[in-house]
Amino acid sequence: AAVGIGFAAVLVLAIGYGQPPWISLVLAFSFALYGLVKKKVNIGGLESLAAETAVQFLPALAYLVWLGGQGTLAFGSHGAGHTALLAATGLVTAIPLVCFGAAAIRVPLSTLGLLQYLAPTFQFLLGIFYFHEAMPPERWAGFSLVWLALTILTWDA
Repeated sequence: AAVGIGFAAVLVLAIGYGQPPWISLVLAFSFALYGLVKKKVNIGGLESLAAETAVQFLPALAYLVWLGGQGTLAFGSHGAGHTALLAATGLVTAIPLVCFGAAAIRVPLSTLGLLQYLAPTFQFLLGIFYFHEAMPPERWAGFSLVWLALTILTWDA
């Protein structure tokens, strides 16, 4: 039932938008797959982050070399403060990933999935109450259907 309601929510939002929400769907499936892999690999947070970094190292290095060749590399070219902020983004990214990796092996996959709705929900609330984003009826319907599906899923679990 929860899957059907979730599908109905996507359908309502797609009709209201005029096309399927491709970016949202790709993000949802990719992060769900990421959480599943984290759960199944069953290694610690720091170890899994090290493995992910190792996989991405060479493509990232090649991209940085290419940016340097184009003259558009920002790291180190705009002063010490800018360089420190760019370096800090590594920590701001790595710390939550280590915590997520450590948590993924300790909690049930259903709990992990539900927790992944917290950030988008907080962003949604921020958009409404702080940025006063427009909320047409189809968005309210889609949001309500998503939370109805999550409520059913939680109740069933």
